[in-house]
Amino acid sequence: MTAADAKTTPGLAVDVTICAEGWRKGLAEAEDICRHAALAAFAGAGARLDRCSEVSLLLADDARVRSLNRDYRGRDVATNVLAFAGGSVGEGSGGGPTVLGDVVVAYETAAAEAAAADEHLADHLSLLVVHGMLHLLGFDHQTDEAAERMERLEATILTSLSGAAFHAGASQE
Repeated sequence: MTAADAKTTPGLAVDVTICAEGWRKGLAEAEDICRHAALAAFAGAGARLDRCSEVSLLLADDARVRSLNRDYRGRDVATNVLAFAGGSVGEGSGGGPTVLGDVVVAYETAAAEAAAADEHLADHLSLLVVHGMLHLLGFDHQTDEAAERMERLEATILTSLSGAAFHAGASQE
């Protein structure tokens, strides 16, 4: 790819914001893990862009996620990951990028789930980011068939990230 191609080829910008100290202390490489998992999910889902797009990932604490879950979903509990869809891939306003949406991950819940499953927090964070990204790309788990399809895709994406077989299905959003 030439420099000119890079300027004209649409891409996915991944913005990661860490607003919970637990993420900084518990997983120093969280930002890189999020970015890598988000891009892998996008590629693994076969998403295609006809314009620049962006996604925002927020690494929060349980209190923040509980508040968002209550305010936007009517559920007054913390959860591991929330996804708030923006526009569809290729959809945008004017000449600006398409905002695919936001993925929010709760530190305490994610860390507790990782510990309970005897897995590394980094691996669990990858799962939660992939899960959230798939929601932004239109996947859901409202039916058994849709859940199985989403879990298979998660497993495929996570295996591509880790190079080892991965069992998906631990996310609960």
